[in-house]
Order: sequence, then C-alpha cells, then structure tokens
Amino acid sequence: METKSSTATDPVCGMTVDVADSRHSQYNGEEYFFCSEGCQRKFDNDPAGVLAARKQKSQGLRVLGAGGEHSCCGGNGGSSTKSTGAVSNPDAIYTCPMHPEIEQVGPGDCPICGMDLEPKVVERENRAEEAQYADMRRRFWVGVALSLPLLIIAMGPMIGINVSSWMTQTAFGWLQFALATPVVWWCGWPLLVRGAKSFRTLNLNMFALIAVGSLAAYFFSLVVVLLPGVIPEAFYENGAPPLYFEAAAVIITLVLLGQVLELRARLQTGSAIRELMELAPETATRIDANGDEEVALDAVRKGDRLRVRPGEKVPVDGRVVSGASRVDESMLTGEPVPVPKAEGDEITGGTLNQTGALVMEAVGVGGDTVLNRIVQMVADAQRSRAPIQQLVDVVARYFVPAVIASAIVAFIGWAVWGPEPQLAHAFVAAVAVLIIACPCALGLATPMSVMVGVGRGAKDGVLIKNAEVLEVMEKVDTIVVDKTGTLTQGRPEVTHVETFGDWRTADVLELAAAVEAQSEHPLAQAVVRRAKGDDLKVAEATNFESVTGGGVSGRVDHTKVLIGNADLLADQGVSDIDLGRQNARAHQAEGATVVFVAIDGKLAATMAIADPIKESTPAALQTLHELGLKVVMLTGDAEATAEAVAKKLGIDEFHAGVSPTDKHEFIRQLKRDGKIVAMCGDGINDAPALAEANVGIAMGTGTGVAIESAGVTLVGGDLRGVAAAGSLSRKTMRNIRQNLFFAFFYNALGIPVAAGLLYPVFGMLLSPMIAAAAMSMSSVSVIANSLRLRTARLS
Repeated sequence: METKSSTATDPVCGMTVDVADSRHSQYNGEEYFFCSEGCQRKFDNDPAGVLAARKQKSQGLRVLGAGGEHSCCGGNGGSSTKSTGAVSNPDAIYTCPMHPEIEQVGPGDCPICGMDLEPKVVERENRAEEAQYADMRRRFWVGVALSLPLLIIAMGPMIGINVSSWMTQTAFGWLQFALATPVVWWCGWPLLVRGAKSFRTLNLNMFALIAVGSLAAYFFSLVVVLLPGVIPEAFYENGAPPLYFEAAAVIITLVLLGQVLELRARLQTGSAIRELMELAPETATRIDANGDEEVALDAVRKGDRLRVRPGEKVPVDGRVVSGASRVDESMLTGEPVPVPKAEGDEITGGTLNQTGALVMEAVGVGGDTVLNRIVQMVADAQRSRAPIQQLVDVVARYFVPAVIASAIVAFIGWAVWGPEPQLAHAFVAAVAVLIIACPCALGLATPMSVMVGVGRGAKDGVLIKNAEVLEVMEKVDTIVVDKTGTLTQGRPEVTHVETFGDWRTADVLELAAAVEAQSEHPLAQAVVRRAKGDDLKVAEATNFESVTGGGVSGRVDHTKVLIGNADLLADQGVSDIDLGRQNARAHQAEGATVVFVAIDGKLAATMAIADPIKESTPAALQTLHELGLKVVMLTGDAEATAEAVAKKLGIDEFHAGVSPTDKHEFIRQLKRDGKIVAMCGDGINDAPALAEANVGIAMGTGTGVAIESAGVTLVGGDLRGVAAAGSLSRKTMRNIRQNLFFAFFYNALGIPVAAGLLYPVFGMLLSPMIAAAAMSMSSVSVIANSLRLRTARLS
C-alpha cells in the first residue's frame, strides 16, 4: 500500500509544510497545502496563475497563466529590448508588469497583452527602458512629420486648401499613399506585430483592435487607388470613392503618442527604486596585500576588508574591524542624529560615514545587502496584483470580442438603415468603434496605481510587500502596538534605585549588571548602561538563565541573583515582595517600569526604568485616530505603568503583562470578533502575532526576518510609518477606484458614441481619427491620475 507523504510544498512560497497541521485547498481534483492563511488566500484568488508561476520557476521557461484569462491591457508597444542592443544582462529574467506570472530568460513581449517585458531584478541603470522610450519617441515624431501634411491634404477642402484640384484624382491618391505607408508600416510596425500575435495566440488585446481598424482604413484606400472600379457606389462621396489614408496614419500616430506618454510614465514610476539604488556608492576601497585598491561594487566579496574614509558612503553591509566614527543612518532609520560606530559594531551599506576613518569586513554583498533587499522588495511589490484586479480580468476576458461584435453590428446597422452613402457611413462607424475601445485603460488602472503607490511609500520608508497588503490595509480598523521601541524611544534608562536591608546602590547595580549583561532586552541594557555610567565594575556572571514569566537569573561569584517583576520573584519564594510593591506604585504611576532584584532569595532593591515617549508618537496617534482606527497597546509591563502611558497618549485600549503567546491569542480573538487587525512588532519576538494579524507591520531597520515575515516593513521603526501606511493604502485604493471608473465610464460612453449614438440628434458621426485621440487620452488620463500619488502626503 502506498504511504502518503507527511510533508508538502506550499505552491505560493515554496516552503515545506506539515500536511497534518497546515491549511489546505483543492483545485482540479488535487489538494494543496499552505504555511499560512495569506498563502492560501493568494492561491484561492488565482490558482491557475500561482501553479503556472511555480512551474515556470522550476523549469526556467516562459509561462501563460490561467489559460490567458488575464487583463488585456495596452503596453508600450515599442520594439523589444533585444532590438535596441541595450540589454546589460542577456541572461536576466524578464517579466510583464501587468501579468507577473509571465517570465522568461531575456527580453521580449508579453503573450497576453503585448507589453514589453522588463527585468525582474532591478539594475541601477535603466538602459533597456530608456532605449524603448527613445525608439518609440522616434517613431512618433516621424509619424507626426508625415501625418500632418497628409491630414492637411486630405482635409484641405474644409479649410480652403483644395490640393486635389491641382492634380488628377489618381495622383492625389498616390500622394496620400506615399505619405501614409511609412507611418503605417514603419512607425506602426511594433503595434501591428503585437496585433497579429494577439490573434495568433487568441489573447485579443488593444493591439488587435488597432491593427484591425488602421489596416482596414489603409487597405480600403489602397483598393480605391489601385482598383477604384470595384468599390460599390454606396461608398461614394461627392461622386468618388473616399480615401482613408489620413485616418490610418493619424490613428497610428495618436496611438504612438499614448505609448510614448505611457513609457515616460513607467520611467517615472521607477524613480523611487533608482533613488534607493543611488544610495549605494559605485565603488569601494578594498585593502589587500598591495595596499588600497578601488574596485567596482560588484567585485566586493564576503570577507573582504574595506576602507571607509570620512564623507564616504559605506559600500556594503559589514562589521567594523578597526577605527571609530559616527555614521549617518537616516536613510534607514529616518533619524538625523549620527550613530557612534566602533570595533565590532555592524554598519549598513548606503549609510554615510561622517567623522572618522573605518576599516570594515564585508558581511553582506550583492543581493544580500539590506539596501538591495529593500530595492527588490519594492520592485516585486510594484509588479504584484491586487485582488481588485480580478474584476478587471473578468471584464477584459470578454471585452475585445464584445468590441469586435459591436463594430460588426454598427456596420450592419448603418449599411441597412443609415443615410446615403450607407456603406461609407457604416465603414467609418465600424472603424471608429474598433479604435475608440480601450482595454489598455482597464489594464493600466490597477497596476499603475500600485506601482506609483508602492514607490511613494518607499520614499517615506514604508515598504509594502505586495499589492494585496495595500488592499487589506485599507480595511484595517484596529492597530495593535507594543510599547517599548514603538511608542517609546526604545532606549530606557534607570532613573531611581531603592535598596532594602544593608545593600548599597553600587553593590546592587554591580551584581544586577553582571547578570543583565548577558541579556539583549532593552531593560537589561539600561541596567548595564547605568552601572557603566557610574564607573562600576561589571563582573562576568555564570549559570545565566532566562526565567519564564519575565526575568533572568545567574550567579556572580557565589551570589545568586534573580531579576524580574514582582510576580516572578514571589513565585520563586523571595521574601519582602510586598514592601517592594508599595515602593513601585509611585514610579509606575509616572509610566516607569519597575524591576525587582533579589539576592540569595531576599529582596535587595527595586529599580525604576523609564523609556521616554518618542516626540513623534502623539502626532502619529492623532493621525491614526483621524483615519478612524482603534489603537490597542499590548505590553509586558505592569498594569500601573501601562495605564500611565495609555492615559498620557490617549490609547483606546491597553493590556499589561502580556507575553508573546498572549499577543498571538489576543489578535486571534480580535479577528474572531470581526476586526481587521494590523499588528506592529519587531518581526522576530512578535512573529506569531505578526503572522496571525491580517497585516503584519515590522518595526525596525527592515533586516532579516522583518522583510521576509511582514506585509509592511517600516524602515525607520517609527509609529509615523504606521500612520503613513494606513494613509497610503487608502489613497492608493481610492486612486485605483478612480482609474477603474474612468476606464469603465469612458468605454461605456465612447463605444455607443463611435457607433453613431449622436447622429440622430446632431447629425455627427465620429471620425476614426477623433476616436484614436480619445482612446490614447483615456490611457493618459489613467496614467496621470496614478502619478498624482507621487506627491501624496502620507502623514
């Protein structure tokens, strides 16, 4: 009998999970297992796309997810990057901005929407996209140079310039042919190629409509020039068959204008990433046997020793080997005060060395640096899909076939019931319907807002993991925060020591600091700093142990030291605890944390430790309240301390004496009560709570676990970032809805007008040229609206 494996691979993130304890879903008769609710939700939203992307990653091949059932959007339509010769890494993985499941080695175009693929790994220089933009701009201006005289020649009689009277009708037709042909076949060639491909793959998109409309006008006119006798008289205007060369050329030129503007906007949306990448220097000074050598940054290897002079940027992540200086880390923390650095301290690539010379050992290089991980996180988030995009996918699946059907109906209607010349009116109406319809506006509506919004957040140190987080964050109604390091500065200081019995303050501090020196807790470090500040000797403790319940213990020489809260010491049988409790209440009422110190089983002292509230915290809390969010503080501190801080800051709800396990259960209960919860933590100790929350927000420098585990990483570790994330999500989602309204409203109005809705009232039939201009402007309006997010105020 076959034994079923006890483990499985999560198809979303690739993690190995235990089948017995993991979430699961079924698709096409197979069962899939997930590490978290987030991965399961992402799979359920688009199982075919997820499985296609996973298959591609395992095989290294380009894929088409979900049978091509994705938004049929317009792309930049330019020539592929391969033709420009501007590809810096021909082996790089490229992906479609509108369809992230499409990936391939090397440049090309998307088989779904026809858009040029872009490198998945961000590079400092954007040569490929800049070359595409230059090529498309060149084609546009050639189109303008030829279309403008063509338009004057064709439309001249309306403004008193009747060129046709100066030459024969045949010569007049050949002149228009000569001007229109380069526009259609050279300027518009990238558009036509993509249109042909869309028919071949049955992924009908914007380029299919452009190709059909412009080529129909061009070839009809060509038949008029070559074989005018075969044109039915129902087409005739003023006794002769009409020419539509100018319509074909102007349609192509106006579409190219839209593509130029779109490409330019894409370059602008990448500005946030380029600004981040420019924080790192291009070279580093490597120390070898021959002395100092200046090398390119990508030549630095792990373990290399590098020299960082005053005024230079730190090239990569590393550890100080020798020297002392102050380093400006504002690019990471947002704090303007430089941080002292000495031997053994860690430094981050992209930060600025100020006063002294340092020798460092490279620890994180290339893609392993904090800065590179942040850059790639922003790039991945910009390409991710929001769940709201599913609505667009459903509409887009049927959009182009419906437009083609509408064009056919419009042609038949005008040919049967329209005024003379019936076929001429029918032809113009059908071409106008094809051209005015704009699936690209639908396709761009969500991705453009996501790209700009994620980039805007990155500039303020708010790193969004993917578009789904933006959508969920908008719905959050409860923010759960820790006290230490989030509301407070995270650098507590011992403000008062009360001793009992015969113990002196200095003796207690020496013993307590010896034990606390082995702990990384902020309160422990406060005790150590106080001892060193008082020039006391800090011995080395033995038998150090972290005690469950909120404390530590150890031995200094032959003396047993126990440090923790009152309940812990009482549980350990320490005497005279009630005396210490009475002393603690006054300090706790002022918001201080009180630590109890027992030596050899007897209470020796209480220490009041205060952690000042950050100056930015009150304003950030006010912003969160203005957004309608409820703020809940969870802390391991005593009830009196927590109450004092909550009252001072106007916190809506607080819970004291909470352990990491309690935080996880508390958030789970909030979700059971119907709340949408965002949890702020450091990404390590609070990992269970971060994973359980609808949105996990990692406070800190965005390193390691924080970037990987949280939906939002706040580089500066400041509560202002939480307010900025909430504001960003709301403004981005509002922008997306505005874009979708523009796109749907435009098509709902534009197609009937192009079909002749206004003719019975105004006697006006929309020209295909006007339809082309309207189509291009619909995309531009979506792009322009999205770009407004670049200047949005987040806090």
